[in-house]
Amino acid sequence: MMINQETRVVIGADEYNNNPGWMHTQEEELSLLDKTMWEAKFNEASLTAILAEHVWEHLTYEEGLVAAKLCFHFLKPSGYIRCAVPDGYFPDEEYQNIVKVGGPGSKDHPAASHKIVYNYQTLTNLFQSAGFTVSLLEYCDEEGEFHYHDWDEKKGLIFRSKRFDPRNQGEHLVCPSLILDAKKE
Repeated sequence: MMINQETRVVIGADEYNNNPGWMHTQEEELSLLDKTMWEAKFNEASLTAILAEHVWEHLTYEEGLVAAKLCFHFLKPSGYIRCAVPDGYFPDEEYQNIVKVGGPGSKDHPAASHKIVYNYQTLTNLFQSAGFTVSLLEYCDEEGEFHYHDWDEKKGLIFRSKRFDPRNQGEHLVCPSLILDAKKE
């Protein structure tokens, strides 16, 4: 078992390495649905932080709840998950076509394995149901209005965000994420 005072894990790290000093993992080595993989790497209540950028939408809602409960089990008290997913309330038809369940049509498209498109309410409910206290960082509301609450990138940098994605640096958002912190009290 790994023992470290500040163990921080990126789930589904993909090609991004935006978080130096964090343990970067892929599904084959740390599945959100396989407790035995977690037990082989970590002690219960041993993790400081978990970052999941565009991972939860590849799980059904029910699988997402199982995954959130598993993360809760391995987080220290006051540990947190920083989670980013495509935003179901972002009012752009092209964006919604790309991020929809099953993606835009090509089986090779990264969104082809999307199983759900969250909005701030459904993602908040999921993490609250797993026992977390939720703070919304970036999201669109039902009217499509974008809300931003300042967040510290040192606690987990989300590339696909208003601040860090170059596509979002112009006058209009092009590719935002719904981002939240789910804290274990």
